Amino acid sequence: MKTEQTIDVLNTLVTINNDRIEGYETASNETEEQDLKSIFARFAQTSHACRQALAHEVTRLGGTPSEGTRTSGKIFRVWMDVKAAVTGKDRKGILNSCEYGEDMAVDTYDTVLKENQDDITSEQQTMLLDQRELIKADHDEVKAMRDVLANA
Repeated sequence: MKTEQTIDVLNTLVTINNDRIEGYETASNETEEQDLKSIFARFAQTSHACRQALAHEVTRLGGTPSEGTRTSGKIFRVWMDVKAAVTGKDRKGILNSCEYGEDMAVDTYDTVLKENQDDITSEQQTMLLDQRELIKADHDEVKAMRDVLANA
């Protein structure tokens, strides 16, 4: 296992959490519904905690945690802004956009866990699996909220 590769893998997940934080801050700003603001703040807090644990591990390994976001994350935020503006900030449109972002986050964790097993320790793998479950729970909550609207 190369330390440099481990740092790169962990920074990929730091970045996806940065994307989630910015995405949920954007979503919160795009809605005036207090229940959504509360949920989005909680989801952003999930990513703050995940990012902090990942950044600690990157630093422990001698690396520098990523500060930015991915281009795809920026595209997600722009798309969410456009969608919210076009749909008049409707609840279902915002939830659809958030679910798309959650799909990207879960997929990134799945890819790292599948394709980078040789680059992470068993302790790091456990941390990533735990974080994936937290993010998947957020995904499922957004999806359930959206599905209720679709069936209404």
